[in-house]
Amino acid sequence: MKIGIIGAGRMGAALARHFATAGHDVAISNSRGPDSLGELEAELGDRVRAMTPEEAARFGELVVVAIPFKNYKDVPAGELGGKVVIDVNNYFPDRDGHIEELDRDQTTSSELLATHLDGAYVVKAFNAIGAASLRDKARPGEATGHIGIPISGDDLTAKQEVDDLIAEIGFDGVDAGTLADGGRKHQPGTPAFVADLPSEDLAARIAE
Repeated sequence: MKIGIIGAGRMGAALARHFATAGHDVAISNSRGPDSLGELEAELGDRVRAMTPEEAARFGELVVVAIPFKNYKDVPAGELGGKVVIDVNNYFPDRDGHIEELDRDQTTSSELLATHLDGAYVVKAFNAIGAASLRDKARPGEATGHIGIPISGDDLTAKQEVDDLIAEIGFDGVDAGTLADGGRKHQPGTPAFVADLPSEDLAARIAE
């Protein structure tokens, strides 16, 4: 599969490494341009190429968004219609500035992203695991020891595609519901956030 990643911080880089190791072709991008990613591109190997966000969005059959949430409107919506988009973002008011709709719990950050990406199939995943755990605790090919990753989304087919990808790189997907209901169950401050639990224990926390 061709996977585009918008955001080349610790989360984006960790996912790029996992996806490339699993045999996928990956385009990674940031707001500063491909020239700023030469060292990372070389480190991650031949399956990873640095591109602009627009190019990465166009390249990917599936696209990951892993940027500070305050910049979500910079994601190139026109390139993502009909594609599955994994939302790795979290809303942190101290970093992102206060957004009234989120502060009042009128909606979720993933729903705002989905509104911006009209026509894309947004699935929230990988937001509730720390970057170090994402990098170091994958167990691909092992029968046990997998950490659960909450998944939220409104399209069952898109969620299944993300769940399959999560399993491929060595974690367990745990269905948390829709973007509205599930997204609230694994955002910052919830019992499921950065819990690093096996899937059964994580599912119990999500159900609380």
